[in-house]
Amino acid sequence: MFGFSDMPKFLFSFLLVLPLVSLVHQLGHSIMAIFFGGRVDFTIGKGKTIFKWRKIKIKSVYFLDSFCAYEKLKYDNRFTHACVYAGGAIANLTSIFLINGLVIADILSASLFSYQFVYFSVYYIVFSLLPIKFTETTSSDGRAIYDALRYGKITCNPD
Repeated sequence: MFGFSDMPKFLFSFLLVLPLVSLVHQLGHSIMAIFFGGRVDFTIGKGKTIFKWRKIKIKSVYFLDSFCAYEKLKYDNRFTHACVYAGGAIANLTSIFLINGLVIADILSASLFSYQFVYFSVYYIVFSLLPIKFTETTSSDGRAIYDALRYGKITCNPD
């Protein structure tokens, strides 16, 4: 049962771990876009902008969402766009291996943070790769990968 005593763990997860996993996911998209010659706008959260540096924005409700948008890639083809869409899941998977490797090597202790970080990373991977079309203009990363590879359909806003 979830009780009042679980609130500190919930707040830790909701306000720290989940946004960090989301940040890793969006960094994956951004790094892939930059790797293929794109310019990236990176936003963490929703609401009023509280910090801005170049193309990076942090919003007041930082834990709610994050996203990146990229301009045309220098290496512009179906495969490179599919790689950008897959970049978030790849970054989450890489972070899972990194955290687990550090725990196995006894560099990082198994803790609430490491457990929840891996748990939410798996969550992000699974749900981002489900091939779902949300609206006419937005879809999951999995659907964007499919559309890019199959139809050459490119959207420069991976979520």
